[in-house]
Amino acid sequence: MTSRFADGLAVGSDLGATAERAVGQALSRLADKADLVCFFICGDDPDDVAEAGRRAMALAPGAHVIGCSATGVIGDGQGIELAPSVSAWAATLDGARLTTFALETLTAEDRFVVVGLPERSPDDHVAVLLADPYSFPTDAFVERSADVLGDLPLIGGLANGMSGRGSVRLFADGQVYTEGAIGVLLSGDVNVSTVVSQGCRPIGPTMAVTRAEENLLLELAGQPALARLEDIVSELDEDDRELVASGLQIGLAMDEYAERHERGDFLIRGVLGIDPDREAVAIGDVVEVGRTVRFQVRDAATADEDLYDLLDAHREEIGKVDGALLFACNGRGSAMFGTADHDAVALRDTLGHIGMAGFFAAGEVGPVAGHNHVHGFSAAVLVFSSGSR
Repeated sequence: MTSRFADGLAVGSDLGATAERAVGQALSRLADKADLVCFFICGDDPDDVAEAGRRAMALAPGAHVIGCSATGVIGDGQGIELAPSVSAWAATLDGARLTTFALETLTAEDRFVVVGLPERSPDDHVAVLLADPYSFPTDAFVERSADVLGDLPLIGGLANGMSGRGSVRLFADGQVYTEGAIGVLLSGDVNVSTVVSQGCRPIGPTMAVTRAEENLLLELAGQPALARLEDIVSELDEDDRELVASGLQIGLAMDEYAERHERGDFLIRGVLGIDPDREAVAIGDVVEVGRTVRFQVRDAATADEDLYDLLDAHREEIGKVDGALLFACNGRGSAMFGTADHDAVALRDTLGHIGMAGFFAAGEVGPVAGHNHVHGFSAAVLVFSSGSR
């Protein structure tokens, strides 16, 4: 059966041949020529990964092609972790305008400047971003992206390699990059939307930050932040206390004027630790006084429910889905769910048997409440649906 979107997956120690099989599968399942091809490679040797990427790019000379290395890949309705493998995705996007780009960072005094951004047009819809977390300031770039890109959504993930720093490889239109970031801007007649599942459940009440210092919460609702947290934990059942001990999170309300703040209304950030002397709680973000926050926990059941609920609601809103790219945290998969297939199966269950591929990322990029952020333990999805925007 052929369509406008297709995926492929291959496993094997000969990465070059494996890449050719995966990309070949995706291309053969398309009804027409490919306009965009994405691929993701998991392999032990960065040089082998680079060569596999070159062979993958050579298979689609008329298409725009992007890809990256990863510690796990997703395709054909399943995930593969920490094993030599390649997933591929191909799309026929008649009417769309595609612009690939490569970003690098220049330093000027105490500032960094990102160069290589494509020029914006009124009909731009979304940019896919794949970045090397060791050489590219992804957090700062994404958080400040509105200053340069306006309201353009960014979606994607932080690439990685099996050897960490120095082993990341990025690919764009025939070129291999060992640092920076690459991506593709989608414009024109293409119907795309995004879903970001952060997979957390609120505990305790919502509270206003009444005193803070950089990333330290000093007071919540007029009381020492640590005392507030201890009160909340003391009222939890044993199971939730274990979740707090294994990794407490905090949600920053995205709409301060909402009457209620429930699951999905927050930007999730990690709780990094406590300062007993100052009765403070350290978190993974800088929060201004007056911001509404709520502590959160994350477990497999909550993450499962959150992803399914968001995808079901999204499908009902946009109608028929044709294809998707999935960027799932490498802390999900078997570490969270006991299987590498969970997120891929969730997309298939909710969106149907569509062309879908992706990779396990070292951090995910996606918009929440209209603002781009870098996330952890999330699943970020770029959805392609029928019709035109």
